[in-house]
Amino acid sequence: MKSQYLLVSDENYLTSYSSVQPSLVHGNSQGHYDVSSHEDAISCCMPNGSPGPNCSDEIQGANYTACTSQLNYCTLDSSLSARGMQSFYSSPSTHSYSSGSPVSQQDSAQHLHHSPDNTYGSTMGYSCLTNEETNLRHKLQELERMMLGPDLEYRDNSGTMHDHGMFGPETWRQMLEIQKGGMMQVLIACANAVADDNLMLAEWLINELKQMVSVSGEPMERVAAYMLEGLIARLASSGSTIYKSLRCKEPTSSDLLSYMHTLYEVCPYFKFAYMSANGAIAEALKGEVKVHIIDFQIAQGSQWITLIQALAARPGGPPHVRITGIDDAQSAHARGGGLQLVGKRLLAVAKSCNVPFEFNPVAISGCDVELEMLEVRPDEALAVNFPYQLHHMPDESVSTCNHRDRLLRLVKSLSPKVVTLVEQECNTNTAPFFPRFMETLNYYTAMFESIDVTLPRTDKKRISTEQHCVARDIVNIIACEGAERVERHELLDKWRARLSMAGFRPYPLSSLVNSTIKTLLQSYCEHYTLEERDGALYLGWKNRNLVTSSAWW
Repeated sequence: MKSQYLLVSDENYLTSYSSVQPSLVHGNSQGHYDVSSHEDAISCCMPNGSPGPNCSDEIQGANYTACTSQLNYCTLDSSLSARGMQSFYSSPSTHSYSSGSPVSQQDSAQHLHHSPDNTYGSTMGYSCLTNEETNLRHKLQELERMMLGPDLEYRDNSGTMHDHGMFGPETWRQMLEIQKGGMMQVLIACANAVADDNLMLAEWLINELKQMVSVSGEPMERVAAYMLEGLIARLASSGSTIYKSLRCKEPTSSDLLSYMHTLYEVCPYFKFAYMSANGAIAEALKGEVKVHIIDFQIAQGSQWITLIQALAARPGGPPHVRITGIDDAQSAHARGGGLQLVGKRLLAVAKSCNVPFEFNPVAISGCDVELEMLEVRPDEALAVNFPYQLHHMPDESVSTCNHRDRLLRLVKSLSPKVVTLVEQECNTNTAPFFPRFMETLNYYTAMFESIDVTLPRTDKKRISTEQHCVARDIVNIIACEGAERVERHELLDKWRARLSMAGFRPYPLSSLVNSTIKTLLQSYCEHYTLEERDGALYLGWKNRNLVTSSAWW
């Protein structure tokens, strides 16, 4: 396959991309050239900035200087060239979909200093145009439409020819109105077309969206880039592979851990979870001599460092602490090793605080947990923690096993002193596709807005963090169905009903913890909100609740 190279006319420099995936466009006017090899692209510009011998007349007419640094372009596995979609996209007027996520791990941040104008380009080749030529082209297009009428041909903003014969006049007028409405209206209309199996309209709108979205633009543009990726993957029926792997090189363990730490620092969602859950657990285990904490997604074990330190300072001396850590292979990759690394880390912390400590690793998915794996002892006070994890468990709508309710009943049979639940306040479990799409759009737009106030849009690490820590979740919600859709959030009211059916009652939250969380939020941004309602805490951004924390016994 040929590599695609993108000529970027803004600031008069040329950047090469050795990827067949959609290009990240810098500047306002973009020209694309298909080059069969890296050498061909490099020879178009000589080191002194003059045109090389392989340049076309059009290139020689422009004043480009060379910038030959390679940018590793990361993509998600959602290519529409596979899965039998060739027959639908066989029209010569259509783009060939190359499905890359619009996320680029740039080797240098210099290519992002025009980030608000970066767009998710297509893989088609276009002539390289000056601003004057672009304006002239648009005028000619208007004249063409006036002379030929709306039922013939139209060249869209990307330069692609569309045959109006495949749409009726009324449909075409609606399409033009949608386009005028801006990116969000086009994105929503595209989701509607996908929901209605209107593949021709969906294709046209996808081509339009590729010119509008950006992974380094405003929050809506960034979310739209990943939502678009999900729509493409859904049409290609390749969503089943999205959540499991990226086509691009998987980040190293240290990089992934760094991205997760960045997300932990730039927004308070994880700190809120840890503080609210630890407060309820400390209160419930007050005065106990032996305590056992079962964490259904222990990850790095960071949540328990502050709790161990707090227990060490308890009047009368610390209790004996045993932690059962449950986790899967994905977190093991981020750690760079198995749960034994978590055990060693927590043991070191406990020793430094003179807290007697044991660690019980259970390296499996929560779905596979059975009673005997937990090693519950009758002389221990038990606490169970579900941090952003229970929504991954399939429920009755996915499997007759209904692991979501099975786990709750299993935990209740252990008679815990407290069970803590932290979950996204989002309804994506059983909702039909289009309402689920809209819920996801609204939820993650708010989340990306909150990230925006902390990290610059051109920050290379922010792009990588959003891609590897958030984007795959978005694509999974949009592209996948059945057991392969693992991101299945529910609202607190639904969790409350499940917990009540399992025999749980609400456990009161500590007012001291609530005031501590309020202080934490003040150190971030005034747009974060905290509300205590019906025995639960709601963390929000502006007028949108994003996370809830509750305790049960």
